[in-house]
Amino acid sequence: MTPPVVVGSASRDLTADDPRGWRLGGAVTYAGLVLARLGLRPRLLIGVDAPASGAGELEWLRQAGADVRLVRLDEGPVFTNHDTPAGRAQICTTPGVPLPVAAIPTDWLTATTWFLVPVADEIDDSWAAVPPDEALVVIGWQGLLRLLPRGGMVARRPPHASGLMKRAGLVGMSRDDVDPELSGKAILAMLRAPVTLAITNASEGGLLISVDHAGRHSVRRYPAIATDDLVDATGAGDAFLAGLVAGRLGHPLAGSGRRGSDVRLAAALGSLVVERPGLLGVPTMAAVAERLRRSLTKSAGPTAPTASTASTAPAAPTEPPG
Repeated sequence: MTPPVVVGSASRDLTADDPRGWRLGGAVTYAGLVLARLGLRPRLLIGVDAPASGAGELEWLRQAGADVRLVRLDEGPVFTNHDTPAGRAQICTTPGVPLPVAAIPTDWLTATTWFLVPVADEIDDSWAAVPPDEALVVIGWQGLLRLLPRGGMVARRPPHASGLMKRAGLVGMSRDDVDPELSGKAILAMLRAPVTLAITNASEGGLLISVDHAGRHSVRRYPAIATDDLVDATGAGDAFLAGLVAGRLGHPLAGSGRRGSDVRLAAALGSLVVERPGLLGVPTMAAVAERLRRSLTKSAGPTAPTASTASTAPAAPTEPPG
């Protein structure tokens, strides 16, 4: 089995709370660090602007076992976030630019698992033809469901069918990413079978809806796993989807996938990543194993969201996570 390839741009949040004036984030950093901490040695293609290219968090990915290749962008996605009683309001300072297909190393092109996780619409339909026909293509839809006016407020972008989405075999999204009136069936019609759609819904858990080659549907509901402390929900959805990918790749913590063991791994990751700010929340494999053990014996306590409202990290600590 070849290591999974993870593709996306790193983003930066402008803030006065970090000495750099910004914090590193992006679904590619969360998902990449989760897969690396699980021992899957992912290959990460990360778009970065000039400031992000020197971020210390990138070294955390390498230390965890990821093969990190950077693509220097003339402009990267930059956001300013404001927490309000109604949720996070996000201003798009700069939307960034697309990631070029030509940046993929040629020796990665035979990978059998591709994890495409845009944060700001940087992965377009040209990427649909990159993975081999037999490859599993996993897409984090959130980064394609945003309107990003330069200097303006980020808003929902309605989902739509595309060549890229028709290529996916596993898709992750949050219920908050789309209009509440849009049904799972309508969303699924934008994809191509066989496919599994994971719709997370914060502390309510979520749904996994699958369609096979024959058009038969199956639905699995799953509960969220209790967390000790909700510090920052950013990255939870990315960690959850990475957990599902690990399950597809046969990770020991996912067991056989029977009786929902693959979803429990994903939910455990979602519950852990919210307990510390930013990428500090990405847990070690030992911490994940302990959370799984506890989840089977303890049902009480607060529950963590399993999807973020944004894919940018809220903090850039000065020391790598342990």
